[in-house]
Amino acid sequence: MSKNTNSQVKTRKEMTKAEWTWFLVKRNKTAYFMIAPFMILFFIFTIIPVALSLVLSFTSFNMLEWPKFIFMDNYITLFLDDDLFITALKNTLIFAAVTGPASYIISFVVAWFINELAPRVRAIVTLIFYAPSIAGNAYLIWTVIFSSDSYGLANGFLLEMGVIDSPILWFQNASYVMPLCIIVALWTSLGTSFLSFIAGLQGINKSLFEAGAIDGIKNRWQELWYITLPSMKPQLMFGAILAITGSFGFGGIVTALAGNPSVDYVAYTLTHHLEEYQNNRWEVGYASAISFILFLMMIGSNVLITKLISKLGE
Repeated sequence: MSKNTNSQVKTRKEMTKAEWTWFLVKRNKTAYFMIAPFMILFFIFTIIPVALSLVLSFTSFNMLEWPKFIFMDNYITLFLDDDLFITALKNTLIFAAVTGPASYIISFVVAWFINELAPRVRAIVTLIFYAPSIAGNAYLIWTVIFSSDSYGLANGFLLEMGVIDSPILWFQNASYVMPLCIIVALWTSLGTSFLSFIAGLQGINKSLFEAGAIDGIKNRWQELWYITLPSMKPQLMFGAILAITGSFGFGGIVTALAGNPSVDYVAYTLTHHLEEYQNNRWEVGYASAISFILFLMMIGSNVLITKLISKLGE
């Protein structure tokens, strides 16, 4: 047995990296065959579009004529000669900085609370919290609450209390648009990441808490930091990716509530700017530059979050 093991070690040392990789591929060919359909679809519908977008971002392309290579002109124009892009970039960063961490923390706290409930109660409460994220007319509730006339619930309540003398034009007033959109985004953020957190909490080995008590863990906060969070890193990472994606792509919420563009462009985002040049002006090269910048922002945030989550429990 030891001779065979030594022989395999020597053989591994004698192999080049490429030869060893090919050896592993052949040894695990069944597994590669099983994941091949997904990898093929992922390559066709994700990798190729991202690469094509990067290439087109260096061109002037209007969907009618052959792309004309213009090198960095699109990016230079974006940062030096496009005031709306700077406005959209600022609004997107503000929204992402607020809703990303907040929705992530809220999802985890709510999942942690629900996990402590009895199984039957847990199922009902989970449905109640998850429903807003899957409701097709979720925004209708908020348009009724913040309707600009006296029939809106918020205006009606404030008028009844004597706080205001005339109805507030909530989504036509630049002071209210961004805060209200952030509130709605947080309300609808309890989606798939919320369910993944519950699944992660349910999957923690209960014996770890007993071992932790023996090792000196004295309260729930120490249990959370040293046992709960390290035990559900995959779910935390999955939830972080969803939170990042949602926080940078919130244009749909603004459009549904305040229209496109919003008043004084106060909630104008990169997704709105992208849609403007891609769907209305057909400047695909310029739109590709916008989309690639948005892509880089998401990747950068993802790398940062990955490093932070990897240090949990240390």
